[in-house]
Amino acid sequence: MTLARPVVFIATPVEPANVARIRSAAGDRVEIIAEPDLWPPLRYVADHKGKDGFKRTPEQEARWHRHLGRADIMWDFPPDAADLSHATNLKWVQTTSSGVGQMVKKLGDKAARLLVTTARGVHAQPLAEFVFLALLTHVKRLDFLKKEQKAHRWERYCGDELAGKTLMVIGAGQVGGRIAEIGKAFGMRVLAGVRSASAGRAQAMGVDAVFPPDKLHAVLPEADAVVLIAPHTPETENLIDSRAFDLMKHGVVFVNIGRGLCVDEETMIERLHSGKIAFAALDVARIEPLPSTSPLWDMPNVLVSPHSASTVGAENERIADIFCYNLRCYLDGRRHEMRNVLDKARLY
Repeated sequence: MTLARPVVFIATPVEPANVARIRSAAGDRVEIIAEPDLWPPLRYVADHKGKDGFKRTPEQEARWHRHLGRADIMWDFPPDAADLSHATNLKWVQTTSSGVGQMVKKLGDKAARLLVTTARGVHAQPLAEFVFLALLTHVKRLDFLKKEQKAHRWERYCGDELAGKTLMVIGAGQVGGRIAEIGKAFGMRVLAGVRSASAGRAQAMGVDAVFPPDKLHAVLPEADAVVLIAPHTPETENLIDSRAFDLMKHGVVFVNIGRGLCVDEETMIERLHSGKIAFAALDVARIEPLPSTSPLWDMPNVLVSPHSASTVGAENERIADIFCYNLRCYLDGRRHEMRNVLDKARLY
């Protein structure tokens, strides 16, 4: 008897070239279902959600549910979590995000039995570039230069530099590692917050020093710039609270590319008003989208990014690299070699 081939359902938008790569990676060992008319129209390149308000026709909805019911493997969770009730055969989901721990936790029993792999590492370069956009914007006084240019005023001034400054990276995975590497290239002293500050870890990471979570407050006063990358977990909720902000240097630069719920936002706004925080670059917020009434929108020392610092044109290509590798491992029975398996206890 011939066993049925596993069914791979592409549940969110992917470029045709990347669908073709996925087909090629598995050959005839799987059935790939990718039907673009079931996906919402894109808002931008590498959009995995699509435009709000998208409705399928009754025929499309029936087809969507039928494909969900046949799927053994999915590229991404469906945008509407309720649709998982139709995915009764589902065994593995390759997500298009790295920070999916809380979402998977909220799915409860629906996701408890699933193997989940993430896009961890895919966003390291664009996020690192965003961090240095923020740091250079501040030290080179970009806003001042733009105002002077608008006024047609040519007057010498004094800026600052990154060399010699202390950069603290909280959450030193692949993103933190890339930020640290670029920071060292700029001549910065780099401190990295890690889960386990074992002997030799700093040398292995190429940073000046590492510190465990319980030493965060002791090290914060040394930083000229603090970059938060940590995922949202019970341990990191409100990690940067009023005490943490009080311990930072006056005039610190604060960048959050982790999760908004890791920060006491009200206190952060107060410290921005007082100048304790000289400049903040925020790719995330406690409530997303950031409410129109938030004072952060209009603060001259804040850069607001709509949770898009990680999104670049090559994103799906890089996620497809992970998926193709993992798909071959899955089909070969080498599941222990699969990359980026979500630890559901740690939520990352």
